[in-house]
Amino acid sequence: MNIRHICLLASLGFMAMAGAPGKGKWVTLFDGKSVAKLRGYMMDSFPSQAWKVEDGALVAQTGVPNVDFLTRDTYKNFELSLDWAVSKGGNSGVFYYVVEKSRHESHNGNSPNWLDNPEMQILDDIGFNDTAAIRSASSLYDLISPVNKRLKPVGEFNNARLIVDHGHVEHWLNGVKVVEYDLGSPALKELIARSKFKDNPNFAQSTDGFIMFQHHGQKVWLKNIRVRSL
Repeated sequence: MNIRHICLLASLGFMAMAGAPGKGKWVTLFDGKSVAKLRGYMMDSFPSQAWKVEDGALVAQTGVPNVDFLTRDTYKNFELSLDWAVSKGGNSGVFYYVVEKSRHESHNGNSPNWLDNPEMQILDDIGFNDTAAIRSASSLYDLISPVNKRLKPVGEFNNARLIVDHGHVEHWLNGVKVVEYDLGSPALKELIARSKFKDNPNFAQSTDGFIMFQHHGQKVWLKNIRVRSL
């Protein structure tokens, strides 16, 4: 091996160490068949009555009790990717840093996932009964409206990415970054003070937790769900 090869190998080794720090391998949470890495909220098992595997997607069922599902592992710094579609008037969402609580432990006795944790919204922007941009698809629900959004029609799959990295959060929709904010920042605190969460001291206070997917009562399709630690 000559000196040129030695220098090249050393350079490649340095480049590998200097690459994106801390990025782990992608872990598939749902591959179109297995739900082994998922479970129901406050449950040990997956809520198979509320969500069924159909044609490679997890489909929220209608006419049954709403049961959200979440990851079995907790995450602090992560990137989540999934494809989603909704029926007409469909509504769902992705919550992060979720800490499970019973209803009597939550603020005002309401569902803690709606009140305590930030949500990346999943929605039919046209057919749902609330058309406010601040609560539209890919928004930070009730806090930040998405910009430069390219939303596909009802029934077609959108690709969403949620990145939470040392307090910096980004929402991506179909390859475009549409929302970004910093947890605990003065700007976000000001938005919270003007929102429906203003009287909840627990909102956005968790620093790690489960990733959760909402069952809102309408039909929603979720597939290709995967995550990696950052």
